[in-house]
Amino acid sequence: MSSKISLLTKNAVAIEIIAKDFIFTDVGQKIKTVSQFESMIDVARGTIQNSIKVLTQSGAVVLESRGQLGTFIRKKNLKTLLEFAGISFLIGVMPLPYSRLYEGLSTGLLFAMENNLNIPVNMAYMRGAQRRIQMILNQRYDFAIVSKFAALKYIQENNTIEIIKEFGVSSYLSNHVIMFSDSGSSAITDGMRIGIDYDSIDQASLTKKACEGKDVTFIQVSYTQLLNKLKSGDIDATVWNGDEIDASIRNIHTIGLSLENDDNTIAVVVIDSNRQELKKLINDLLNIDEVIHIQKQVVDGDIIPSY
Repeated sequence: MSSKISLLTKNAVAIEIIAKDFIFTDVGQKIKTVSQFESMIDVARGTIQNSIKVLTQSGAVVLESRGQLGTFIRKKNLKTLLEFAGISFLIGVMPLPYSRLYEGLSTGLLFAMENNLNIPVNMAYMRGAQRRIQMILNQRYDFAIVSKFAALKYIQENNTIEIIKEFGVSSYLSNHVIMFSDSGSSAITDGMRIGIDYDSIDQASLTKKACEGKDVTFIQVSYTQLLNKLKSGDIDATVWNGDEIDASIRNIHTIGLSLENDDNTIAVVVIDSNRQELKKLINDLLNIDEVIHIQKQVVDGDIIPSY
């Protein structure tokens, strides 16, 4: 009985992996040989052949043999391939939608992907690029929205994620600012206590950059508590998302944070670099211009955000 279950499991695994491979193989492209699949999946040759047969007989893919040139994809049914690949829905994770830009980005992503993909797409919300990236690497989520700055910073140290979509300047946020507890302060100076959230790649990295050359004390504070700590005088300064400045905190003294590029304002989609089927899927079905257009409509108040 156990050997039968094991055989069924091997067949299912082979079908799932081959279906994923077919997802990111374009129509007209050559597929891997049976030997290549055999070494990649570590199952018997007959299991590979049977798995390909299941996919072709179900209509998930139409293959064309060209003799010594190999076998090519002539046609594929993406919805059926997704079912065989075990992808019945997608879940992304992005920052909490506390600004109009984030509300618009979430609305645009959901609208574009659900319209073009024809499978359910859900969005989860979580502070901290570091935490969002860890969640996709743990396969809790399929893709994450972070800034280009955070993605590149993470990739420098650990090349396990990949940027697959980039939305342009001011798609993530407008700018970062430095906020001071003392209205008389206009620069970071020696001896200051600086609020820093190490879960946020952007906030932590930009805070350290703003304090370069200064003898300051970094105090770990959750991003949601930075403003309270600033108002209470527990910290002297911190880096903050300029889009979050509203009427209730306009009396707090702020200065713009000067940066060498706009990477911190650019929203990107990142995935686990091992999940290439998602790269192909999202690249084909997520239209950048469509998302940006919907984001702008939300920011301008023309449509109600949906998330």
